[in-house]
Amino acid sequence: MTGVGLTPFSRNAGRSALELQGEAALQALDDAGIRARDVDTVIAGYATTVNHIMPGNLLAEYLGATPERAFGMNVGGATGLAMVAEAARLVWSGSADTVLVVGGENRASGQSRDAAIATLAQVGHATHEVALGANIPAYYALLASEYLHRYSLKREDLAPLAVQMREHARTHPGAQFHKSITVDDVLNAPLIAEPLGLLDCCPISDGSAAFVLSRRSEGTRSVEITGIGETNLHQHVSEADFSSVGARQSAEQALNQAGAVVTDIDIFGIYDSFTITLAILLEEIGIAQPGTAGGMARDGAFAATGKYPLNLHGGLLSYGHPGVAGGMAHMAELVIQIRGEAGSRQLVERPRRGFLHADGGVLSAHVSIVLDGGAYATPSTAEGLK
Repeated sequence: MTGVGLTPFSRNAGRSALELQGEAALQALDDAGIRARDVDTVIAGYATTVNHIMPGNLLAEYLGATPERAFGMNVGGATGLAMVAEAARLVWSGSADTVLVVGGENRASGQSRDAAIATLAQVGHATHEVALGANIPAYYALLASEYLHRYSLKREDLAPLAVQMREHARTHPGAQFHKSITVDDVLNAPLIAEPLGLLDCCPISDGSAAFVLSRRSEGTRSVEITGIGETNLHQHVSEADFSSVGARQSAEQALNQAGAVVTDIDIFGIYDSFTITLAILLEEIGIAQPGTAGGMARDGAFAATGKYPLNLHGGLLSYGHPGVAGGMAHMAELVIQIRGEAGSRQLVERPRRGFLHADGGVLSAHVSIVLDGGAYATPSTAEGLK
């Protein structure tokens, strides 16, 4: 990976989805030291505020690029990492040389709140879920209720995850939220879908992110992708077996390909659309033991100085969530930290290996990626992607 672009996330960016995508794309191209016409492949994520069936072609034209390949992708919140995974495979196979991956939209300002909620609710089963009035918070509230009951926990046992994400966001100039919160703040916030309150839920945001993936190395600023994993075990809550949602299998694939285990990882980026999402993923991946993720956050395990530095930009819960770009911001933070370019937020000991995981739908689509800032790729990854 040779180029990274990330806009601030906010309630009103004052720009269209295409303008936001273009802004992040140009940042990534500049970071990689190339021009739009040097790109042979453009992959763009879906945007709920853009009624266009060819998002990759639309963006390519906007940028003045004339790629050999241009296409879109949509697997919900996992789209960002899924696009990166596809880009990596194209480069590893020799089918592409330089790939631009972009996601972003004006999800908060480009539509009404009710329209956004109704659009996202469509990930549910059309007959058994959506027709009953379910929406995304409601789907995840069901998971949260079952999780708290299974481990004899209370709402305050999830709250430290939101507190930690806000603590990270406080020092990032691009984050949507900067004000510190406490466990009491989380518990006293308005209920959205019991047991999830407002601060257990990510905001709806405007913003964009982009990456350039290439076989060309740009010295010490290149970060390799050394492992990829993907799993899709269900789409709908009513069809799911939540004893195993697919995160474990996806993570194992990526770690095995990279020749690593969880304890080899120096920094983490885990999807956190809700506090319950983060808890379930941390535990199924093997970073936390069952029922302990919130307690680990309370004890500082996910702080910058903790054993598992996590979502140091603030994650979806506090940096913000404009759709596809939400999960991509996790990767942007890891790349910046691995490069040693995070400024005052930089980890004291520059991380070498990073692990990312995103899910789409209701823990439906899973993508895991391992990054390495110092190792050469193994032969199985066709000399790696730099």
